[in-house]
Amino acid sequence: MTREHEDLLGLLAEVRKRLLIPARDLSDEQAARRTTVSDLTLGGLIRHLATGERLWLEILRTRDGSLPEGMLDTAQYSMSETLSHWLSAYATAAAETDEYVRSLPSLDVEVRLPTTPWSPPEPRFWSARRIVLHLIHETAQHAGHADIIRESLDGANSTAQLA
Repeated sequence: MTREHEDLLGLLAEVRKRLLIPARDLSDEQAARRTTVSDLTLGGLIRHLATGERLWLEILRTRDGSLPEGMLDTAQYSMSETLSHWLSAYATAAAETDEYVRSLPSLDVEVRLPTTPWSPPEPRFWSARRIVLHLIHETAQHAGHADIIRESLDGANSTAQLA
């Protein structure tokens, strides 16, 4: 594993940890509760990211542009199971992603992206590096959403929970 692998996976681990702080000590009811005009919930965010990591890992492994089953699922943001289920699924997906990325000799591996309704008409290619950066970006963005949702639930915020 290269220094780049270590740095990117280290940053991804940090943002994953930041995402999970707002989910501490929540009941399933709290995790499924909407607190803003958005449909986002803490449980739904964790489901979305668990599913997203699994889908991106499949895209990275196949590299052929095939569309993973569930990629177009519009219910990804709803909490269909318990919070503990999605926390476990997220931990599993994260560990599998990390293991696979560590196994790559280089992050320059080229990956053809699947065609989706929002894709440009021509095939797109990303490097494995770009996929890991996308996971970092997506997780960090949703960690901010999770903070807002948690603070709206009971006033708790990540800064206080880090102490």
